[in-house]
Amino acid sequence: MNSTTSSDSKAADVVNLLRLAVEQAPQGVLVLNQSGAIAVANQSAHAIFGYAAGELVGRTLDVLIPGLSDAAAQNITGVRKDGVPVPLEVGRSVTTSGDTQYGVVSIADLTDLVDMKARLTAATDAHLGFQRLVADIALRFAGAEGTALDDLISKSLRQIAETLQLDRAVLWRRNAGEPVAVATHYWTTHHDRTQPSGLPLASIPHVVAQLEAGTCVCFARLDDIPDPVDRETFEARGARSVAIVPLSTLGEPDVLQALAFDSTAVEQEWAPAIMERLRLVAGVISQALARRTSEVSLSVAVSEIHRLRDRLAEQPSDLRRESRTSKSSRLIVGESPQVKRALAQVEQVSSTPATVLLRGETGSGKEVFAQAIHDLSPRHQRSMVTVSCAAIPTALIESELFGRERGAYTGALSRQIGRFEAANGSTLLLDEIGELPMEMQVKLLRVLQERTIERLGSTQPIKVDVRIIAATHRDLEAAVQDGAFREDLFYRLNVFPIVVPPLRERIEDIPGLVWAFVDEFSRAFGRPIDSIPKSNLKELEGYSWPGNVRELRNVVERAVILSTARQLVIPVPRQTARVPQAAMTLEALEIEHIRKVLETTNWRVRGSGGAAERLGLKPTTLESRMARLGISRRRAS
Repeated sequence: MNSTTSSDSKAADVVNLLRLAVEQAPQGVLVLNQSGAIAVANQSAHAIFGYAAGELVGRTLDVLIPGLSDAAAQNITGVRKDGVPVPLEVGRSVTTSGDTQYGVVSIADLTDLVDMKARLTAATDAHLGFQRLVADIALRFAGAEGTALDDLISKSLRQIAETLQLDRAVLWRRNAGEPVAVATHYWTTHHDRTQPSGLPLASIPHVVAQLEAGTCVCFARLDDIPDPVDRETFEARGARSVAIVPLSTLGEPDVLQALAFDSTAVEQEWAPAIMERLRLVAGVISQALARRTSEVSLSVAVSEIHRLRDRLAEQPSDLRRESRTSKSSRLIVGESPQVKRALAQVEQVSSTPATVLLRGETGSGKEVFAQAIHDLSPRHQRSMVTVSCAAIPTALIESELFGRERGAYTGALSRQIGRFEAANGSTLLLDEIGELPMEMQVKLLRVLQERTIERLGSTQPIKVDVRIIAATHRDLEAAVQDGAFREDLFYRLNVFPIVVPPLRERIEDIPGLVWAFVDEFSRAFGRPIDSIPKSNLKELEGYSWPGNVRELRNVVERAVILSTARQLVIPVPRQTARVPQAAMTLEALEIEHIRKVLETTNWRVRGSGGAAERLGLKPTTLESRMARLGISRRRAS
């Protein structure tokens, strides 16, 4: 009896010690006696299973955690006192005191972890759903027609707002010169579906500055807005979180458009992936709006063309060429100062035997100027002889210029005179003189100095009386510096240099040149042409013409061939441009576009035909935009 009492006393002491050790543990702890009943349960265990303090003592474990195995640790579902299941992580161990063993069960409540995983899964599903929605919107806009565009924009705003659980979505537009932006398309969860009131841009200065710079704006809470003026405006409009994305308006200068999304009920976090997809939606919508604007402009232009054509058809034929400038009786058409200066030089030098060097870009008309010099010279009764130094193989150029004797080389079966002998008493045009091989430059220099030639395969000198005109598009001074062109030959040729201006520097001559070519080809093809729209001539004047007069002549020839009416409309070639990179930003595209226009005007911003006029901007607006974008003329190094 005493022994049993002593044993029970020791067991009670152990239980008390265990109770003290586990009572303050952060997780639930149950101590089981040898019969499997709960001897000790801490506060956390009571809280997990919803029992009052002391109610778990004496209960068996299978009531709380049905199906628990003997594994050391496992995830399992327990049962609260009210019958509600609870996710648990359970660990089991055994401790011994003397001859007595006790089971120890540690319990962690996984409810919060399960809830967090569920929220993460829901957020991931929502993100994937939004990604699919954006892709679907992009596909719909790709095939949208102008008449259905407004409904499509409003529907897309509603779908985006509902997917992101937002309360408002608005497309704002500020027209050029106006201080207030108006809602052109909108959606709201509120019962009041009336159009949102105008938004004065002066009330959101920080946001406007960011949008004009092409930057997205987003605030998870109003306290994040740095400017108090903007903060008061959004607070007055009931917004708690805001995201605003700018739309591109390159085709409409001084117009500001943006998509605005906000939450009025709860604060909203704007993840970078969400903002990137909102920017994509803005790009798709801006392209669709620009496409509709272009279609409207094209329709108006077509109507105007038809109106002008009908009016011109009623006018006398001699009035239909009012766009034509005066035409010289010579081969050269032009009234620009640059052409007049070059023509004056032609008249000065043509009557002399002096060597002339014609310099100018490819296609600018150097051969026409050479022909004019010859026609005005005393040698005009004989035909001018032309040789292209770039078109003749190096092995044959000597025989082509100076001739050959029979047997001079393999295949030379007969005597042949060269171009110098053919031009004796006349004019020889050495076109593309900069491409002449170095060994031939030496022989040409001797001919120019001594006025004698020797046929290939002969040592007999032949006197020639030839007037030399050389032409090149190359920088011969640079070629001399690089050792690619002889300096003494350059000075021998550069006796009387004449610069033939490129077509982009004489745009006032374009109408006269167009009519000259139209007359030539209409007679050749039997296609009578009476008129050309003024607007068409203006478009031709706006193109940079990298191929110069030659390109213009080819364009006119093709237009005359394809014409079916007495009024001719000449298609303007597309500007040659680099292909933009796939990730090219809208700001980079704007910089490239402005640069191209500036280059076509030789960086002239103001005045008629200046870059500001061609871009449809005020000169001051263009200059400030150039300063903001860092656009400046590149200096030659």
